[in-house]
Amino acid sequence: MSEDSTPRNSIDLAAARANLERAGGKRLWQSIEELSDTKDFRNFLHNEFPANEQTKELKDAGINRRDVMKLMAASAAMAGLSACTKLPTEKIVPYVRPPEEIIPGRPLFYATSMPQAGVAVGLLVESNMGRPTKIEGNTEHPGSQGGTDVFAQGSVLDLYDPDRLRTVLHEGSLSDWATFSAVVNNQRVNFGGKGTGLRILTGTVTSPTLGAQLKKILTALPEAKWHQYEPGGGDSVREGTRLAFGKPMNAVYHFEQADIVVSLDSDFLTTGPGHTRYTRDFSRRHDLAEGPSSKVNRLYVVEPMPTSTGAMADHRWPLRATEVEGFARQLAAAVGVSIPGGASAGSKIPADAVAAIGRDLAAHRGTSLVIAGDHQPAFVHALAHAMNAALGNSGKTVTYTESIEANPVNQLDSIRDLVNDLNAGKVEFLVILGVNPVYTAPADLNFGSAILKAKTRVYSGQLTDETGTLCHWQAPAAHYLESWSDGRAYDGTVSITQPLIAPLYEGHSAHEILALLTDESGKSGHDIVRDYWQGQRSEKGAAYEAFWETSLHDGVMAGTALPGAAATLRSDFTQQAAQAQSASTGLEIVFRPDPTIGDGQYSNNGWLQETPKTITRLTWDNAAMISPATAQQLGLTNSDYVTLQVNGRQAKAGVLIVPGHADNSVTAHLGYGRSHGGNVAKGAGFNANLLRTTTAAWMATGLQISKTGDDYPLASVQHQFSIDFEGHPADFASETAFRRDLVQIGTLADFQKNPSFAQNESNQIDYHGPSLYPNFKYEGYSWGMSIDLNRCIGCNACVTACVAENNIAVVGKDQVARGRSMHWIRIDTYFRGDLDNPEVYYEPLPCMQCENAPCEYVCPVGATTHSPEGLNDMTYNRCVGTRYCSNNCPYKVRRFNFFLYSDYDTPSLFGVRNPNVSVRSRGVMEKCTYCVQRINAAKIRSEVENNRTIADGEIITACQQACPAEAIVFGNINDPNSRVSKLKAQTRNYGLLVDLNTRPRTTYLARVRNPNPEIRG
Repeated sequence: MSEDSTPRNSIDLAAARANLERAGGKRLWQSIEELSDTKDFRNFLHNEFPANEQTKELKDAGINRRDVMKLMAASAAMAGLSACTKLPTEKIVPYVRPPEEIIPGRPLFYATSMPQAGVAVGLLVESNMGRPTKIEGNTEHPGSQGGTDVFAQGSVLDLYDPDRLRTVLHEGSLSDWATFSAVVNNQRVNFGGKGTGLRILTGTVTSPTLGAQLKKILTALPEAKWHQYEPGGGDSVREGTRLAFGKPMNAVYHFEQADIVVSLDSDFLTTGPGHTRYTRDFSRRHDLAEGPSSKVNRLYVVEPMPTSTGAMADHRWPLRATEVEGFARQLAAAVGVSIPGGASAGSKIPADAVAAIGRDLAAHRGTSLVIAGDHQPAFVHALAHAMNAALGNSGKTVTYTESIEANPVNQLDSIRDLVNDLNAGKVEFLVILGVNPVYTAPADLNFGSAILKAKTRVYSGQLTDETGTLCHWQAPAAHYLESWSDGRAYDGTVSITQPLIAPLYEGHSAHEILALLTDESGKSGHDIVRDYWQGQRSEKGAAYEAFWETSLHDGVMAGTALPGAAATLRSDFTQQAAQAQSASTGLEIVFRPDPTIGDGQYSNNGWLQETPKTITRLTWDNAAMISPATAQQLGLTNSDYVTLQVNGRQAKAGVLIVPGHADNSVTAHLGYGRSHGGNVAKGAGFNANLLRTTTAAWMATGLQISKTGDDYPLASVQHQFSIDFEGHPADFASETAFRRDLVQIGTLADFQKNPSFAQNESNQIDYHGPSLYPNFKYEGYSWGMSIDLNRCIGCNACVTACVAENNIAVVGKDQVARGRSMHWIRIDTYFRGDLDNPEVYYEPLPCMQCENAPCEYVCPVGATTHSPEGLNDMTYNRCVGTRYCSNNCPYKVRRFNFFLYSDYDTPSLFGVRNPNVSVRSRGVMEKCTYCVQRINAAKIRSEVENNRTIADGEIITACQQACPAEAIVFGNINDPNSRVSKLKAQTRNYGLLVDLNTRPRTTYLARVRNPNPEIRG
């Protein structure tokens, strides 16, 4: 078929498979569009922007007004898409008497903690002139150890969200806190000392102070009830320990001590309590600093949908979610756990592979680990605990404490009880704190109808969402950066949440609302939290003051980690297991929180909406994700609009084919299809909650899919920015379509046999070799970066951190689909192998800061120049938008802002911007400069301090600081003792496109896999 007649989305899976077979299985590829040689892929490959899309854009004048207003209303900031780019007049008013602690240009950092599903994550927050602008990890906090994730990085934007609820509303009309307080106080008096009819609904609570307040209310009002529910509430995890040990317990995993890890559908690197810490510990066991003698861990993963954890696996099998229990039974039998009812329940993993894994675990008794996914049934969790006990891992690679929750209950049972009381007319006064059950509760509960039967409904939240609109009273909730609280980390360590700014609106914390139901009415959040701990601690007077101040300074309460608890496996737990059943052969649907917006909590966050999701690289949407084989079987292709029907319920979704997805399974991410909750949230994706029920909250069988006949466009960047093809991709397996190996891959055996396996003439940089360009001589600092592909988990924390640090604008789904995303660092995802279960590799790509930068010599106005320290600088005021530099960049890392994406009109967004980085207008080229503002700040600081030399590690780029895996290292390559120089001296070091003589300063360390030699294929 000719290029002109080829449909844009004509994915030919049969041709893709044939191309892969001809290529021999070792060729790297990025997308099914590439393998199918679609017109869409060719347009992106050969043109900076697809020609047909540019024509369409000129015809319909860009974006429609409704989308402009929608994006302006939140973080996307697309004000001024017209030709006029005149910047607003800025007025500078100096302090008359400046606060002593505030020095313009010198940010302050404060320790605090962020609740994620109730669990505290320790953070350091940068404050510029009293404005929180950037989130970093707290190195002193056990839950982060300096790392962060996309949710922490994006959370600062939620503080300044212009859609936030600004004042108390009563039945949609403006009210105030005083009136609201009086109403709640009057209700407390009307309860008559028993609390009949009072119901309080929260999410998961690990805050000792909040837990104590709720228990105090229940003691004073014994007929009141406290309910808990949130989609990721951890029921299976909690019930798994209850089944295994007779009570809910908290499992703490020690990946730094684990040689062998088996994941039973657990994405422990990016989800669940402690995932940031677990990533750091796991990646340190993936370190190869000692060369071929390094002791590297091995990871086995079974899962339905490819995840970051699956991408790091040495062996991964795509397995339907309903089949994971069968595999767990087989593996348990292999390691000596006796299970009544049989060992097999339909697992498709070859028996010899299961036996090999069992032998590997047995050979590493005490240094192995089995972990089950949060959304697997409780029995799978109990089996994992039993296997760890049988392997001698308990007390070593996994330890147990008492539950970190203030009241560990089955949350599905809890919200079911609440709905029953609502429907029975037993609820007089309903208080909902920070959760959105009308949207998130399983559809069969019909919470939206039940809530209307409560006589008085009070809601506290940051946005007017689906639940808030059905309540009589809506009280603005304070953001965690505006409020006082506390919380326990994954290991029980307590940290204080302290505000960095006074509430921007009339926000109050859950502590202050609950105080209205007790004799503490009117007490501030600070006093509630501080007084609680004063009553709990033995220190008094000045000693307590010192303890309190130290805790605030460090972000951690010393000595509060929960002690280890005996976890004795119940002898009869396997007796409670049902007879092993063969898994259903029909289609299943699997529900998971979205990788970038969670269960919908962050769906109004433009930074996170535009962050590409791991594996799929999808933005601004969820989809019905299926395997290539299932797509062929059902006659589906990407962007088909289909109807999903299960358990008598239905929803419509776009289709996305995902290599490595389990067959006969569909994955649907939560968080989309919002009807309320902010202008950005509304209209994106489909609501997967419509298909969930209390008996099938995370997986259901009997799914039926039917085409609607329509298309649903998806904005995925997976096949955009392809940088390494020569020739035509249609000849994928031929030499005319030579593809450079941008990701160097080997096995541990390869590395031990040949430590320089990753190095060849085409990827080794000679900074002093012959060149048509003049060689630079760096007398002082010479900056460079090393990225370890053996550590990177593709979590996108670096991408979101770069957005926050460098005032990068969000452009919206339409512009992303046109190839105009503005991210200065991207994570390229590569596949190797067949479509059904390929290996997955990540490669972060910032600007390479080339010695011989092709961009510099083609700029007619000198906007991009070489600095004396090796940086490829950008002078925005000089740039006239020729885009010659972008056309000449082989790495495709430069971004041109075709429109005035930056919002100069929304006042609340002014506060989120980094004052040390300019906010770009329309028509200039943007790109990474190694966070030059941080480099210059360190240079100024060193000059002030007696002109000293900048110490190694003193400058940390935003991407490096955010990375939980410590995959990115920046420093002075002129210093042979710097960490970056030592990494570049490793035998795994190589550069990208070095044969072009660009001499990039960013280099990579090759990926080394550690497969089990007993398992073939």
